[in-house]
Amino acid sequence: MTRRPGRHFLNIPGPTNVPDRILRAIDRAVIDHRGAEFGQLALGLLGEIKKVFKTKGPVVIFPSSGTGAWEAALVNTLSPGDTVLMYEVGQFAMLWVDMAEKLGLKVDLIASDWRTGVNADKIEERLRADKTHAIKAVCMVHNETATGITSSVAAVRKAMDRARHPALLMVDTISSLASIDYRHDEWGVDVAIGGSQKGLMLPPGISFNAIGERALEASKTACLPRAYWDWQAMLEPNKSGFFPYTPATNLLYGLDEAIKMLFEEGLDNVFARHEHLAEATRRAVQAWGLENQCVNPAEYSATITAIRVPEGHDADELRRVIFDKFDMSLGTGLSKLKGKVFRIGHLGDFNDLMLAGTLSGVEMGLALAGVPFQRGGVDAALDYLANGDAALAAARPKRVARA
Repeated sequence: MTRRPGRHFLNIPGPTNVPDRILRAIDRAVIDHRGAEFGQLALGLLGEIKKVFKTKGPVVIFPSSGTGAWEAALVNTLSPGDTVLMYEVGQFAMLWVDMAEKLGLKVDLIASDWRTGVNADKIEERLRADKTHAIKAVCMVHNETATGITSSVAAVRKAMDRARHPALLMVDTISSLASIDYRHDEWGVDVAIGGSQKGLMLPPGISFNAIGERALEASKTACLPRAYWDWQAMLEPNKSGFFPYTPATNLLYGLDEAIKMLFEEGLDNVFARHEHLAEATRRAVQAWGLENQCVNPAEYSATITAIRVPEGHDADELRRVIFDKFDMSLGTGLSKLKGKVFRIGHLGDFNDLMLAGTLSGVEMGLALAGVPFQRGGVDAALDYLANGDAALAAARPKRVARA
């Protein structure tokens, strides 16, 4: 195979680029996961990750992809035949629906068009109609990776409170955690689901459940089968920094370094940087005359932009041209969006010049693939990146010191 010079541009919405600092942290000799050195490492991590979720409650770390943490959230809190209210905002929301059904749960699904986010009013309407409280949980995706839509968790929590419904609130934060502001305790979330391979800048392989008191209480009576995913089996050894089975030791080294990096930059600065890069991307899309898959500006994602190609053109062919010519990977359209959208991931360890290169590759690729567009998208983004820096810096709070 012919060598390709330079670095591959990885611009899918996850896994994201892994910084050299994290790669060096992972590249260490394995230590005894029953020994005192590991216990000190894990105790520190289990405390620090709470700050990323903005919770005082426990956070469980599983050696798995985010899909495992989805399952853990359901099996620890629910029983066979329970009803869960779920919302169709994209492919990952629907995969969670499929899992719930396979586990023997009844899904009350609010259908949508994959172009708008979770409508809190519709959630409230369903809950008010549920006079017997058959719905045991509301499950939502904070940031839908397939469509580039961010939904308001706070609005859903308020809707549930207005309905005075006791259902648990479960939130998938896989593509928002450490990239988009998420406030577990303030927003009254009962279970959050996270993954290592996006905003946390790690390879895939570890996932998280942030657990509220109501969810812990529900786990005492829930009857869905659980063994590997059992919170109680994790929480007891976690008190002293250990795990009931072999943890992903080297990824935990990386997580330790990732958390240091996030707090060196400051979480609020991290969120502002992601929004800055997302806005530059959207300005390029607008200048190209192309269409954002998300139609509501208030719901635009700060981590991923899904871009529709004109009718009669294939987004995957565009992606192929860009990969072959410029050694850059873009996200594919998933499920019903296959061939209709391509996705730019602008999250994790990502900066202005990396985005400039990404958008240049897209603009050249559009021309080579014969996709109708207007030139000038890169210029529009560069103007924003250059002139928006001063405003961004002024809006930034002071750097947050690591506690």
